[in-house]
Amino acid sequence: MFSASKLSEEQKSALHRWAADGASIADLQKRLKDEFDIGITYMDARFMVLDLGIELKEAPPEEKKPEEEAAKPVPTGTVEVTMDGLALPGALISGKVTFSDGETAVWMLDHHGRPGLDPDRAGYRPTQEDVIDFQKQLSEMVRRKGY
Repeated sequence: MFSASKLSEEQKSALHRWAADGASIADLQKRLKDEFDIGITYMDARFMVLDLGIELKEAPPEEKKPEEEAAKPVPTGTVEVTMDGLALPGALISGKVTFSDGETAVWMLDHHGRPGLDPDRAGYRPTQEDVIDFQKQLSEMVRRKGY
């Protein structure tokens, strides 16, 4: 087990400086090995950070784009239905659908034949024409696959 007391003052100040520059525990561990030829485990590096009172900077949270800036669906004018090779948990079969306005959803049929549709955008409702087209394509796909 490694002890922080084995480090020189130069090494301790280097650790504090690296942490102030945004280094993580793994970065400190790697730099100790690269620059001072001191190989320690990740757990020892964690204890060393605590023993030396090193304060690590947290990574700034990633900014999320407002919904207006998020990618808008591209209208295709047609409904496209695909089936997954491996069904979702709890589903007999499942797949994806892209409606004529470009909105997408995940569909599934459970073991009792009950359908489910989970649109990617909360609150989305396809047009009646798209629903009819989706049902026709899904029915044909299910028949072709032997379900």
